[in-house]
Amino acid sequence: MDIRIPGARSLKDKRRVIKSLKQLLHNRFNCSVAETEFQDKWARARLTVCVVSGESRHANRQLNEIARFAAHKSGAELLDYWIEML
Repeated sequence: MDIRIPGARSLKDKRRVIKSLKQLLHNRFNCSVAETEFQDKWARARLTVCVVSGESRHANRQLNEIARFAAHKSGAELLDYWIEML
């Protein structure tokens, strides 16, 4: 997921928002979340989310729900997301 943090004025502001979002996603969806790009940019982040499922349909549904949830969290704006099945 590509995220914009419009209120970030420093890396500390960004990390506060991203850390909170990562924790919320992990707790609510039992998924793994990592910041994988734009670590040095104040207002941008790329989060990679991983779910494991025996059914691709279930994994796809869960990942779409995760993106919808992230899109509605204050402090972060979802710019784009894509799903890759392995």
